[in-house]
Amino acid sequence: MGTVGAASGTAADVRSPGTSQRHELPGHPCRILRVAGPLVEMEYANGTAMYDLVSLGEAALPGEVVAISGGVVTVQAYEYTGGLSPGDTAFPQGGPLSARLGPQLLGGIFDGLLRPLSGGGEWLVPGASRDENGERTWAFIPSVGRGARVSDGEVLGELQGAGPVRVQVLVPPGCGGVVERISAEEAVPQDAVVAVVSGTEVGTGASWPVRRPRPVRERGGGGEQEPLTTGQRVIDLLFPVARGSTVAVPGGFGTGKTMLLQQIAKWCDADVIVYVGCGERGNEMADVIAELSALEDPRTGGRLADRTVTIANTSNMPMMAREAGIYTGATVAEYFRDMALDVVVIADSTSRWAEALREFASRTGALPAEEGYPAGLASAIAAFYERAGAVTTLGGDRGSVTVIGAVSPPGGDLTEPVTAHTERFVRCLWSLDRDLAYARHYPAVSWSGSFSRDAAALGARQAATGDPSWPARRSRVAALLDEADRLADLVDLVGITALPARERISVLAGRLVREAVLQQSALSTNDAYCPADKTAALADAVLAVVDRCRELVDAGVPAAAVEEVDFGPVLRAREEVGPQDAAGVAARRDIMLARLREVR
Repeated sequence: MGTVGAASGTAADVRSPGTSQRHELPGHPCRILRVAGPLVEMEYANGTAMYDLVSLGEAALPGEVVAISGGVVTVQAYEYTGGLSPGDTAFPQGGPLSARLGPQLLGGIFDGLLRPLSGGGEWLVPGASRDENGERTWAFIPSVGRGARVSDGEVLGELQGAGPVRVQVLVPPGCGGVVERISAEEAVPQDAVVAVVSGTEVGTGASWPVRRPRPVRERGGGGEQEPLTTGQRVIDLLFPVARGSTVAVPGGFGTGKTMLLQQIAKWCDADVIVYVGCGERGNEMADVIAELSALEDPRTGGRLADRTVTIANTSNMPMMAREAGIYTGATVAEYFRDMALDVVVIADSTSRWAEALREFASRTGALPAEEGYPAGLASAIAAFYERAGAVTTLGGDRGSVTVIGAVSPPGGDLTEPVTAHTERFVRCLWSLDRDLAYARHYPAVSWSGSFSRDAAALGARQAATGDPSWPARRSRVAALLDEADRLADLVDLVGITALPARERISVLAGRLVREAVLQQSALSTNDAYCPADKTAALADAVLAVVDRCRELVDAGVPAAAVEEVDFGPVLRAREEVGPQDAAGVAARRDIMLARLREVR
């Protein structure tokens, strides 16, 4: 009988997809031949295959097969290999590295192999795995009865007590059939078997190979694109992203990548957030975890962390666990996506992941390509972002995984390989500008260096669902910014007074858009989050003021007289007006227009 969700005491679960049956350790261990950092070579064991998990030495350090040649198996270790030496024993485990999935993930903090990190320092010991959820229980509510015929991905029941997210028990892929047994309404522990479908036991959790995408019925979700609202005006107005899309956020040191990603994690309208800290500094990850734990969830009034899964692989953790953490995060997201949920994966940063690939490639003697990165870098980046998408699940519902990856180019060089390859595969680019960041303009998203390939489809949807002015509003704001940028160099050369009156108003318009609409304070109660209605009201207010200023100069009013007007009511509206008070923004617009009518 196959088993799904059985408890495991090893460092990482190894189960085959479909049956999810546990592979037992082979009877003949192998001898380790060489150890070079995370690179371990061992004797070949009959049946060993690429990407199989291997247990190394007495501490049972997890590793993964990455090459097989001439009777020698090359393994990448996911932990510090100090103390491991030639002659030690290795145990091939007969299956790929798999993530242990289940309701215990929500609100948890894990390493790249999805082992719990909270609750003490035991996880720092090589080979140790701490699990605080072993005694936790959930209320299982069955959705079908004994004798029912179910198909892949169909809901067998729901687990209550996992937090604000609806967690379901689904029929595993390839296991459809007749329900031979199903538990009644009762409290069940982690990994308990709650049903038997055609001889396969189904537990509260599941296990899945992290490098293999979970299957779906149809990609594209069978419907029109829906926007993912981030609450950040510069994104939602100029560079919107669709649910199931992909985003890259490149920016040099100090441009605010982590701050922007934290804001999106806090305020976007996803059901589940998977935050992957990939090679970042430990203090930054500590800040992220502390803020998520302290922040109130606007949906439920509870903690935002209760619907967040945090995967932390900081810069002082093993390098190859960082490489695996990206795939682990994608697997967790797909697990919740299959429950018809919208999931956002935030990876900060993919550059550190690529550096792990480069370091390991150099140890294995792989032929280097640009800047020493492996030749397969572009394929690896594409494979990661391809795991995003809006889909029709096996059960027939709609779910999505949106991937947002930060890129940290050395020296801010956006032509380096990781940034250049990533731009090829993503739908949206939110490029962060150093000059904007140093001018204290946050978020420092460059309107000239960013793009959104989802904008046209989302604009059409917005126009059809209650906001017909959305495409024109976005186009006009972008045009004002482009015109102001075109004139900026000329102003620096000859001065503002040398420009014609209408062009002076264009420069003024660019300033109003930047300061009244695009700039946003993460520390302000009223401005940290901005819903669509307030964003539209702020943009419309600025556009109305700009139109009135142009009418004045066209009527012969000196441009200097217009520039001397106090535009405070519009500039301060974003911080003085509450997130849901679009009417308050309109009132300040009217005050500003009345003030302009007095200009002569």
